[in-house]
Amino acid sequence: MRTQLRRLDTTALVYLALIGVLIIGAVLVATTGRNFFSPGNVRDILTGMSVLGFVAIGQTLVILGASLDLSVPYVMSLASLVAAQTMNGSDAMVLPAVLLTLVVTACIGLANGLIVTVLGVHGFVATLGVGLILKGYLDTNYQGTEGSVPWSFQLFGATGVGPVPISTIVMLALAGLVAFLLVRTRFGHHLFAVGGNSEVARLSGVRQRLPLIGAHIGSSVCAGLAGLLLASRLGVGSPTVGSQGSYDLLSIAAVVLGGTVLMGGRGSIWGTIGGVAIFAVLDNLMSVMQFNPFLKDVIRGLVIIIAVALYARRRVIARRIRFADAPPGPNISTGAVPEPDLETDRGPEIEPDPETDRDSETDRDSETDREGSRG
Repeated sequence: MRTQLRRLDTTALVYLALIGVLIIGAVLVATTGRNFFSPGNVRDILTGMSVLGFVAIGQTLVILGASLDLSVPYVMSLASLVAAQTMNGSDAMVLPAVLLTLVVTACIGLANGLIVTVLGVHGFVATLGVGLILKGYLDTNYQGTEGSVPWSFQLFGATGVGPVPISTIVMLALAGLVAFLLVRTRFGHHLFAVGGNSEVARLSGVRQRLPLIGAHIGSSVCAGLAGLLLASRLGVGSPTVGSQGSYDLLSIAAVVLGGTVLMGGRGSIWGTIGGVAIFAVLDNLMSVMQFNPFLKDVIRGLVIIIAVALYARRRVIARRIRFADAPPGPNISTGAVPEPDLETDRGPEIEPDPETDRDSETDRDSETDREGSRG
């Protein structure tokens, strides 16, 4: 059984953990006389997944490239303000406002990518600096909520198909698109290569800058989508809506919980969605059970530490198994090389060819006759 668990993909383990959390949540909520899987509660869980899911999808891209994006909460706040001010309550301005918001956020991502690749600044420092610039701009120019979102756009965050919100459907569709780009396109292959080992990728002819720039643009655009969703729910734009949710740290936590390696080069979008779902279920469970709000962060931290520790242990065990199956090498201390096992190393037996043997016997007889004539 333990061997089978080691062979399971990390993404499969994430969803097994999600099933375990759902079972525990259902049992605990049942003790209070309520149904954890009621349509209203399922809708609350999926609604909680939407915003963090958008941000975590973009964060996965930059982490796969061995970078980080700490500017996402301020990008979200700016996106909500740009959208709400551009719409200003007008249905006719919804599409222009959405396009303008995505262009603005893409430009921020482009700036992050250029600072990381061209100037050689680490993603942690680069995006932290850009985030502080955005924070200063927001604090200077906005004292409170601004703009107005029309009712037609508020439906994006308020309606659904049965218990499934439209925002969750859009988020899952985006996850599928990004997963396809990572697995089936050159951009995805190059991003994995750069994140795994940038020097090897360079020697292999991979253009290192383009995948990282694209990843940072994608991260900012995903944060912009999250800001649009928050604006549709609030009905206005807010300069603090992103930072109040701590979406930068939560998105990194969801990505790591989903099995993506923080040093880059290994991970998946669907693992990230599983990590987002685990956080949404835990938050909903603690709200239903009326836990102390300060305990939420404690439980989140414990979950992240346990998950990363288990991933690290699985990699160590897998490495031991792989090297245990390898053939023995030379003894470094004595210089002795192990003698080969003749029964194992002698190779396959080759059946003799009768025609070849007959020709060989004829050649030997001719050679004998020549020797006799010389004598």
